[in-house]
Amino acid sequence: MKNSIKVERAMHNITQAKLAEMIGVSRQTVNAMELNKYVPSTVLALKISEIFNKSVNEIFFLDSGD
Repeated sequence: MKNSIKVERAMHNITQAKLAEMIGVSRQTVNAMELNKYVPSTVLALKISEIFNKSVNEIFFLDSGD
């Protein structure tokens, strides 16, 4: 699964550390999500989508290899 977290963060001027604080995870977890090395739980994906005011499907999407 791919995501646009890094793009959304840049558009909203939010650091990895700030996003991590907002969703209750470590900065390393945010980094791992951005690198597609960690797939978030449904609850975490919903929190992220609420912060960026987008649907989960607008931020997270399946890669052709998934």
